[in-house]
Amino acid sequence: MREGNFIDYVKLHVTSGKGGKGSMHLHREKYIDKGGPDGGDGGRGGHVILRGNKNLWTLHEFTFKRHIKATHGEHGSKQRSTGADGEDNFVDVPLGTVVRDTETEEIIAEVVSDEQEIIIAEGGMGGRGNWHFKSSTNQTPRYAQPGIDGEERDITLELKVLADVGLVGFPNAGKSTLLSVITSAKPKIANYEFTTLKPNLGIVEYRDYKSFVVADIPGIIEGAAEGKGLGYRFLRHIERNSTLLFLVPCDVESIEEQYEVLLDELRRYNPELLDKDRVLAISKSDMLDGELRAELEKEVAKAFKKVPYVFISSVAQQGLQKLKDTLWEVLNKEPLQKN
Repeated sequence: MREGNFIDYVKLHVTSGKGGKGSMHLHREKYIDKGGPDGGDGGRGGHVILRGNKNLWTLHEFTFKRHIKATHGEHGSKQRSTGADGEDNFVDVPLGTVVRDTETEEIIAEVVSDEQEIIIAEGGMGGRGNWHFKSSTNQTPRYAQPGIDGEERDITLELKVLADVGLVGFPNAGKSTLLSVITSAKPKIANYEFTTLKPNLGIVEYRDYKSFVVADIPGIIEGAAEGKGLGYRFLRHIERNSTLLFLVPCDVESIEEQYEVLLDELRRYNPELLDKDRVLAISKSDMLDGELRAELEKEVAKAFKKVPYVFISSVAQQGLQKLKDTLWEVLNKEPLQKN
């Protein structure tokens, strides 16, 4: 998925360095006859290492850089001198990056913390020099080990946005507007589907200088679990959110039905998403008069007995503090003790 510089999916070809050859050198010095073997070992090939970087938020730098290589180890030399190791190639990636083997689609690793380092392609070992092979029966071995080849593989990087709260809702439900009024984020806002084509992160400033992070992610549609619309590209971004905030406009035919459709898409994509805490925000509530709101509140109270809900209006700035309080309470609740 891309919009501007936001890239969250790339395929790379990585190659680590080959180990250097061991030396077959025989010691030669004036007045010393038959000095014997003194060939040094070859250096290790360089690794390709992924490194977490909290200051990055996109995989954009790999758009035109699809081949990642480390350097080879240097060969051994005389006087048992070991060749220099190849230079490791450190590749910085955003936190939340998942690394897959492109061929098998198996997850190799996940980068979740700053400065975390993961060796993706290991450099080949250097060969041993001929002095290792000297024995009582072979005083002048004239052979040494070659260096071991480095690894070569295709990998896929997928970025899953890291945030405390993920906004879930149909296109045009008001997610971007909500994010713009409760955080300092400035997402693109317009009255048509899929205005948001990339995740937007915003920091909500709470009471007593506390804060939490909210992600506005592309709107879900029916069939997203099968890849319709933005499909998987949207759904993977909510896997790392600890709490899901469902946003449903008050002017839909049935708030409960729309909530169930959203829930069903998550269930079909990954049933584990249903284990996350949920909060329901009913948006655009400034459109309701007193009588209609009272009637709707009764329906919602009856349908959502176990899910906290809040009536809000981003435009009229109504219910936003209550929503923040509810989210903070859910994010910081004590986990249930299992007997």
